[in-house]
Amino acid sequence: MCATCGCGESAGVRVSDSAHSHDHDHGHGDLHHHPHSETVVLEQRVLAKNDELAARNREWMRTRGISALNVMSSPGAGKTTLLVRTINDLGGRFPIAVIEGDQETQLDAERVRATGSTVVQVNTGPGCHLDADMIDRALAVSRPVDGSLLLIENVGNLVCPALFDLGEEGKVVLISTPEGVDKPVKYPHIFAVADLVIINKIDLLPYVEFDVEACVRQAEALNPAVRVLTLSATTGEGLPEWYSWIGARMGLAPVAVDN
Repeated sequence: MCATCGCGESAGVRVSDSAHSHDHDHGHGDLHHHPHSETVVLEQRVLAKNDELAARNREWMRTRGISALNVMSSPGAGKTTLLVRTINDLGGRFPIAVIEGDQETQLDAERVRATGSTVVQVNTGPGCHLDADMIDRALAVSRPVDGSLLLIENVGNLVCPALFDLGEEGKVVLISTPEGVDKPVKYPHIFAVADLVIINKIDLLPYVEFDVEACVRQAEALNPAVRVLTLSATTGEGLPEWYSWIGARMGLAPVAVDN
């Protein structure tokens, strides 16, 4: 059991690309019989250790000009579709590497690998989020080239991923119009830490009940500094704004893309 977020922690997290894999024992103990105060202290230690590793990841990437984005959402919001579209549109302009987080399978990694991009799969088993140690080991496998954009697709979950710094330069939260307008108020912490909120699947607005302006107001109330974009990863509507945001995070001039 994960002390910090309460998820079932995997006894064998797997980090792999097409030719590499190995197991890692987290060694988290059962907390059910410990006093609440001890649990809180352990949670603080877990987060402190994670933050230490995240700072090391961040420094390693910064010295190499690698810009990492932690892309988070509930399952089915369209993370993988957005990443594949982004790689296909921008992959010729700078190197793009991907770390895929899922509890099981390499299905999303296979979709990314079909673009020709470097991808490392991290399977967390029952664990519901990536953490800095998993990213450290994934970087050791993939070794993104200097100047890369690193897209980290976190496990589908709007709760636990918000607690764990991975060493990224930007946190992106993706929601989709079929999910309903109330995601920011239901899951406030992840929106409070986001650098960018993307409302995806706007091509479905004629068919679902979703008030874009209300959703934006909720997100901005939680995080006045957040940027909110609307787009469709399927049709391409709104993607130029997403690409401009990426370019700004990488310190590059905006790139014009035909959609």
